[in-house]
Amino acid sequence: MRRVVITGVGLITALGTGTEKTWKSLLDGDCGINTIESFDTSDQSVHIAGEVRDFNPEDYIQKKELKKLGRFSQFAIAASKMALDDAKLDINESNATRVGVIIGSGIGALEVIETEIGKMIEKGPKRISPFYIPAVITNMASGNVSIYTGAKGPNKAIVTACASGTHSIGDAFQTILLGKADAIIAGGSEATITRSGIGGFASIKALSNNPDPKKASRPFSADRDGFVMGEGAGILIVEELEHALKRGAKIYAEIVGYGETGDAYHMTAPEESGNGAARAMQMAMEQGNINPNEVDYINAHGTSTPLNDKIETRAIKTVFGDHAKELAVSSTKGAVGHLLGGAGGVEAGFLALAIHEGVMPPTVNYDNPDPDCDLYYVPNKSEKKEIRYGLSNTLGFGGHNASLLVRKYEE
Repeated sequence: MRRVVITGVGLITALGTGTEKTWKSLLDGDCGINTIESFDTSDQSVHIAGEVRDFNPEDYIQKKELKKLGRFSQFAIAASKMALDDAKLDINESNATRVGVIIGSGIGALEVIETEIGKMIEKGPKRISPFYIPAVITNMASGNVSIYTGAKGPNKAIVTACASGTHSIGDAFQTILLGKADAIIAGGSEATITRSGIGGFASIKALSNNPDPKKASRPFSADRDGFVMGEGAGILIVEELEHALKRGAKIYAEIVGYGETGDAYHMTAPEESGNGAARAMQMAMEQGNINPNEVDYINAHGTSTPLNDKIETRAIKTVFGDHAKELAVSSTKGAVGHLLGGAGGVEAGFLALAIHEGVMPPTVNYDNPDPDCDLYYVPNKSEKKEIRYGLSNTLGFGGHNASLLVRKYEE
């Protein structure tokens, strides 16, 4: 039976560009959320987000090519190059057809849509850029990463809102199990901190109205009032074990299970019992052939919305019973915000690093416990802990639920 491991991680978040920078800041309990600087928010009701401020696309992409690429594609290309470098995986003529790309995004190049629609309204459709359509479509993160890296294996994009990144890694895992590829560049990317992105999510009352950027994203706290938008990318190199061992690759962790379910309930709200999320976790553990009491840690979806955190807690208690009080749960969205389609990629990267280093990242801003959220959420400070099995959950608009089961690598 083929086994699938994680051999490279590339992260771009509001905590910084690069895996090491983001990870260190996360473990230190830092928060990357600030007042929005990329556009004027004076006519908006929300003024904060988790912007990536230290990203220079020219470090990864030739300047003349940038006008063809949406910011989400730029993030994806950069994080993929980081992950490939970390994995020391060279793509060449001998292996290109066995290396795939599966990168999800919830929305695509929203900033390009705004610019080009603005041109059309002001000056007419003949002024629309010829790069408009190929820049904005959500599959172009995967398409462009393939072009920039030379990977010619299975190539697709998953669009399941906030579950996109987790579904992408899960599909990469399954694709390798089926023997269709030996390695896949997988994860999620998003760049929706724009006038319509912030305005649109604010209009459905999804975003926090807390004016303090460092305190606004507060998963599982009683006074949480909505999520804070983030941006960036999380990309993993997902690889067949023997392929990784033959080339002497570093192994962070092993993916052993993947669950995916639907709520069939509501466009934006999770089903109240948490049944869909619970079934996704159960499905992942069934594939991994483990008992619930073997799970040590969960990187939760934990969006800081009143509904999600309560319902995800309910789902965890349904699945784990008495063991729910023994395991640890944290949400890293207090530090980086909610990356929508990029969230699952970033959080799977965090889980792989947590397992590899034996440390649990904290839930920052957890200082006002909610009786409906009564588990152990690794409050405010990272903690050393050997993690043999961990789950990463993401739950998206439309009722999309996805869960990855990852374990410490053992020969």
